[in-house]
Amino acid sequence: MNPSIIIGIPDSLSSLWTTVRSVGAFNIACSFTALWAFVKVTRALRWRLRTTQLRGPPRTSVVFGVSNDLLSSKDNAIMYEHWAQEYGVVYMIPSILGQTKIVLSDPRAIAHFYARESWTYVQAPLSLMLIENMVGRGLLWSQGESHRRQRKALTPAFSNAAVRKLTSVFYDSAYKAKAAWDTFIESSKDGTAVIEVQNWMNHISLDTVGIAGFSHDFGSLDGKRASVTEVFDTFGTIQQRSALNKALFLLASVFPIIARIPTKRTKLAKKLNITMGEISNDLLLRSRQEKDVNMKEVEEEKSIIGLLIKAEGQEAEFHMSEDEVTSQMKVLLLAGYETTSTSLTWALIELSRHSDVQTRLREELLALGPDPTYDQLKANLPYLDAVVHEILRLHPAVPEFSRHARVDDVIPLSEPVCTKSGEMTESISIAKGSSIVISIRAINRSLAIWGPDAKEFKPDRWLAEDGISGKAKEVQGHRHLLTFVDGPRTCLGKDFAIAEFKAVLSVLVKSFVFEMRDGPDTEVEIARGILPRPRVVGEDGIGVPLKVRRYE
Repeated sequence: MNPSIIIGIPDSLSSLWTTVRSVGAFNIACSFTALWAFVKVTRALRWRLRTTQLRGPPRTSVVFGVSNDLLSSKDNAIMYEHWAQEYGVVYMIPSILGQTKIVLSDPRAIAHFYARESWTYVQAPLSLMLIENMVGRGLLWSQGESHRRQRKALTPAFSNAAVRKLTSVFYDSAYKAKAAWDTFIESSKDGTAVIEVQNWMNHISLDTVGIAGFSHDFGSLDGKRASVTEVFDTFGTIQQRSALNKALFLLASVFPIIARIPTKRTKLAKKLNITMGEISNDLLLRSRQEKDVNMKEVEEEKSIIGLLIKAEGQEAEFHMSEDEVTSQMKVLLLAGYETTSTSLTWALIELSRHSDVQTRLREELLALGPDPTYDQLKANLPYLDAVVHEILRLHPAVPEFSRHARVDDVIPLSEPVCTKSGEMTESISIAKGSSIVISIRAINRSLAIWGPDAKEFKPDRWLAEDGISGKAKEVQGHRHLLTFVDGPRTCLGKDFAIAEFKAVLSVLVKSFVFEMRDGPDTEVEIARGILPRPRVVGEDGIGVPLKVRRYE
């Protein structure tokens, strides 16, 4: 009897299996490899034909291009700016395994890019995988219509009216830190305490976002060791990448599956995701119960967690699934912890380095009297505003931004650039699949854009009668900065972050005098947290010890 009849396999499948066996597994593998290579070559040819070929730095590695140089650099913004000076406002850099990235350093090109971000320009597969692993498929992960829907659901929680009501929360967190620092100083022999300020800024930010966003006090300023606090803090203790980990990280941009290889960092990211998920689910459950029992819906909808609960309803205008709601909470916890705390730490470092600026800022704050209201923080303290925005300019929390072109595009330029063939062009063609990079740190510090003092900490640049001068006026973004990016993905919590930054800094500067522990010339480097963070050279983790004494 025919074997195919006995086991129930149709004749066609039996014939296919016979053919496969006769051809051999090796030949099949060769055929698939050839097909894969054909597709890759076809795409490469299409890309070359439809993309303006630009000049750029030579490849320093056959495998990695210049990617390893950028990853290993203490400040790769300097490299990006140097290349822009040499090759023009847009240029190409060689990347992994023969790939190429296009770097935009031109304000008009960047404005065009951001206006189309989330639709024409989308996140790369590796970025999506890393974001999902840490915070799920929320606002950071979503694109296009999904991103627009989720963003609209959350927007009311970050309006001026909403943030105004949260100002007291910012002050409460700042005064908790002040009380603890007063205790340290009282117990010191000379009225001066050495305080590791970055850890305190982390806890101020975490407790603030917990109370302001979710009506939950993590208690980190009171010494409580919540599970999420421990995971967050552990990220700062991770050592620099080994050569092997660097290679794997770089290759993952071509083969994203590599990012699933368990490393200490990926395991921590997964643990953070799980921990934030557990906390988010607990807070959501509690808030749903409170809403059902004794909370008025009109009041509930004005809070972040209230808006999220509202969005869960099937009748909601901007409906979100339960997973999307949980992911938003993770994103807000992460952003609240990482970004403002980093900016506050940099502010204390720069004020410690520049005692004249610290004194002038304190005088302005003391002249106003009591703690500024939300409106006063926005409009009545020009030097505080200048200091804050100078920190945001010099030390953006996210130093680089990259996307893939989903479709072909043409990007206009504010000035002509020389192509690889020697021709001058005022626009560049971008083919589908192109990788685009913007170094936010390089643009914010560019000599060509911000002038000869671009690298200096100079708050007075924001107080000039004519406002910001030169090419910086052409940069579209909050106050001509790319720190909060621009376009459809402009940081939703921008006003929240700036108000918290100003409120906390005002309390600390009025109350204390700050100095670098080892003198004003103490070297500070960039360390690896979840995002890049400052660290005093020689310190463990993300240590930033400052000498702190009461202002009297």
